[in-house]
Amino acid sequence: MNNNIIAFLAGSIMLPLATSPLADDGYQIPSKPIASIVDAKLAPSTRLSPDKQWMAFFERQRIASLDELAKPELKLAGIKLNPDNFSRARPRSKYLSIAFQHLKTDKKISIDNLPKGRILSPSWSPNSEHLAFFIEQAKEANLFIYSINTDTLQKVDNLALNSVITSRPYRWLPDSSAIIANKAININVDAPQDSAASAIPIVSQTTGEKAPARTYQNLLATPHDKALFKYYGLGQLVKVSLKGDMTKVGKPALIRGFRASPDAKHLLVGHIQQPFSYLVPYSRFATSWQVIDTNGMLIKEIVRQPLAENIPQGFDSVRTGKRSLSWRDDKPATLVWAEAQDKGSMKADVEFHDFIYTQAAPFTESPALFAKLDRRYSGITWGNDKIAMLSDWRFSDRKVRTFIVNPNNADKDRITFEDRSYNDAYNDPGNVVQKQNAFGRYTLSIQDSRYLFLTGIGASEQGNIPFLDRYDINTQKKERLWHSEAPYYERVRGVLDDAGTKLITIRESKTEQPNFFIRDLTKQSITQFSDFPHPYPTFTNVKKELVKYTRDDGVELSGTLYLPPGYKKSDGTLPVLMWAYPLEYKDKSVASQVRESPYEFTYIGYWGPMPYLAKGIAIFDDPKMPIVGIEGKEPNDTFRKQLVSSAKAAVDVLVKKGVADKNNIAIAGHSYGAFMVANLLAHSDLFKTGIARSGAYNRSLTPFGFQGEERNFWEGQHVYATMSPFFHAEKINEPMLMIHGKEDPNSGTFPMQSERMYNALTGLGKDARLVMLPYEGHGYRARESILHVLWEQERWLENYLIAK
Repeated sequence: MNNNIIAFLAGSIMLPLATSPLADDGYQIPSKPIASIVDAKLAPSTRLSPDKQWMAFFERQRIASLDELAKPELKLAGIKLNPDNFSRARPRSKYLSIAFQHLKTDKKISIDNLPKGRILSPSWSPNSEHLAFFIEQAKEANLFIYSINTDTLQKVDNLALNSVITSRPYRWLPDSSAIIANKAININVDAPQDSAASAIPIVSQTTGEKAPARTYQNLLATPHDKALFKYYGLGQLVKVSLKGDMTKVGKPALIRGFRASPDAKHLLVGHIQQPFSYLVPYSRFATSWQVIDTNGMLIKEIVRQPLAENIPQGFDSVRTGKRSLSWRDDKPATLVWAEAQDKGSMKADVEFHDFIYTQAAPFTESPALFAKLDRRYSGITWGNDKIAMLSDWRFSDRKVRTFIVNPNNADKDRITFEDRSYNDAYNDPGNVVQKQNAFGRYTLSIQDSRYLFLTGIGASEQGNIPFLDRYDINTQKKERLWHSEAPYYERVRGVLDDAGTKLITIRESKTEQPNFFIRDLTKQSITQFSDFPHPYPTFTNVKKELVKYTRDDGVELSGTLYLPPGYKKSDGTLPVLMWAYPLEYKDKSVASQVRESPYEFTYIGYWGPMPYLAKGIAIFDDPKMPIVGIEGKEPNDTFRKQLVSSAKAAVDVLVKKGVADKNNIAIAGHSYGAFMVANLLAHSDLFKTGIARSGAYNRSLTPFGFQGEERNFWEGQHVYATMSPFFHAEKINEPMLMIHGKEDPNSGTFPMQSERMYNALTGLGKDARLVMLPYEGHGYRARESILHVLWEQERWLENYLIAK
C-alpha cells in the first residue's frame, strides 16, 4: 500500500515525546493483543420469523477495506451514493452470510453459494415462508428471495435496485404474495455531463422569513448536482411475484418512500418534486404523497408538501401541513397523519400543537379528526377497535407521554400509560409486546381484551434488571412475570406465546458471551439455543466494577471500572484512561440514574477504550458527565462548571480507591466527547493528556444550535463562546491527540473543526497532533483506518501516560 495515501497534519513542530517520535509515514498497526480485537468474530445479528419458529442469523461485516471506502462517491442532497450501482454508499448494517435455526426442532440451514457482495436489508415475508434481501455488487444491486420450506434461492432477474433515496428499496406486500421494489431505470443510461460551458452563477436569495438550519453537509451545490440527483434518484416501482415475474407500478419518479396498505390493495407513495434546494437535504424537499393501487393507477393525491427551508428553530419544530403519513395497521386501508396547529413551532402559545387525522379508502369522505395533542405527535401503536397507544413529546422539559385510547374517541377517557422525562430510565415502563394480526402487520398483543405485555431493561439503583411485565388496562397495575437474576444479565428477545409464558432471551455474564436461551415460565425451565464462542479469550479475566460517587453539588454519578487481568490492589496505582460523553438533563435526580448492569459481558471493542487494558491501563468507562438545567436555567448556562465538577469527582473516587495516581490520568472521547476533552484540558488540570476524535471545538460554526442547545448564536453568544474550547485554546497546557475523518458528514463536526483547532494549538505553541483519515466519515470503517487509530492511541498513551 502507498505509504503516502494518508495525510497526517502534524505541522513542523517536533513533539516532545518521552521516547521516540511518533511516525508519520503511513498506516501503522498496533501491538498484537490490540490488533487482534479488530478481527474478533462477534455474535451475528438476528431476525426472529413472524411465526416465531425460525431464527435467522446474519454474519456481520464489521469493517470495510480502504479500497472499498476509496470507491467513487457522489454527495448529493445530504446523501452519499455509489454512482456505479445506484446504491447508498457505506450502509450501516451489512452482512456476509445467512443461516437459520428452528426454535423447536433445532434444525439448522445455511444459504450456500451466494454471489460475492454485501448482503443488505434482510426481511422475512409476513407469512414466514420466505426471506428477501439484496446483494450489492459492483455494477448493480440484486434482489433475492429464499424459500425456507423448499430450501431454494431465487435471484430476481432484470431488476437492478435503486436505494439512493429510499435506502430500503423493497417491501413485502402484507399478504406475502409479492414484493414492491424500486428499480434503477437509469442503470444503463449515461449520467449528465458537466462542462465549463454549462456553468452559471449560483444565486440564493432570502425571502424575509426566518430559515434557521443546522450546518448540513453534502448538499446540492450546482445546477449540475441537481441534474445528477434527478438522474441517480429516478426509480420505477415494480411488483415482483414469488416466481420472479415483474410488472410496472406507476410511472418513474424520485421516490421518497412507499408502503402498502394492510389489505395489500393500495400503496402510499411519496414523489420528490422540484424545485430542489441548496440549503437543506432531500428529506425537506417538496414531496407529493399519493395513494395508488398496485397496478399504478392514481386513487388520490393526499398532500403536496412544499419545500421546507424555513422550519422554525427547535428540536420539536416541524413542517406545516400534513406530515408523518402512515397506514393504520389494524384496518384494511386507513391513512393517518399529523398536522401542526402552531405553524410548526412548539414555542407558539396555542392550546393544541398537533391534530391527528384519519381517512379510510376510497378516500372520498372528508378526513376525520382522530385526536388533539397539546404536545408534539410521536406515533400510534395500533391494537384493535377498542385499544391503541398514542404518544407525544416536548423538548423543552424532555417529556414523553403515552396514552391508552379508544380509537373510536381518542380524546375521551384517555388512560395515561406513561408521563416522564425521556431521560428518566427508572420510570421507563418498557416496550409493549406486539404480534402479527390478520393483515400481517404488527399490533399490540392483547390478552383477554385487557392485558398488555411489557419488556424493558429495568434500570434501577442496583443497575439494569431486565423484565417481562403484564399490564392490566382496567386497573392500570402491573404484574412482574419474570426478571433477570444475578450473576446473569438476561433480556427478552421475543415472547413466543400469547400467554407470555414462553420467551426467547439473550443471556450473558461478566465472562460469558451473550447467547440465546428459551425459557418456559410455567415449567421454570431454560434451554440454551445458541453457542457463540467467547470472542476475546485473552481478556476473560478482566475485573469489572460499577463505581458510584457524588459530585460537589450532590448529583450522584457512576461509571464502570475495568482492571487488567491479574491486577491486585497490592500492585498499587495504575495509569487510567477515562472515556466519556456529556449528556444534558432538566432534572437533577434523573441525571444520577444508573444505566448499566454489573453483570453485562465485558465487551472489548476496538471503538472505545477497552483495548488498552492490554497495556496495563485501568479503564474508567462512561463516567457520567451530566449537564443539568438548574433553577430554571438551561443546562448549557453552567456547562463548564458542571463538566469540570463531574470530572473531578471521577478522578477523586479513583484516587480514593487506590487505583489511580491523580497525576496520571488521561481523558478521551468521540464527537461530543471530543468537545468535552478539549474543554476539560482548557479549564482544568485534572488530566495528563487527552484524545479527541471527530470533535467540534468552535460553536460559532454551528450557529443554529448543537446537541441540546436550541438558542442560536445571536441569542446566546456568551454561551457559545464560553463553551467553545477554540476560544480558550491558550489555556490548554496538556498534549492532545486529535483524530478526524476527512469525509465527516455529521452536522456540526465538519473536518474543518479539527483542522482549525490544530492550527490554533500550533500557533500557540501547544503540544498537539492531528490525524486526518482519508475516506472516513464521523465513525471509522476501513480496517486500515481502525488499526491505525488504535496504533495512534496506543503510542500516544505510551508516551504521555504510561511513560514516567
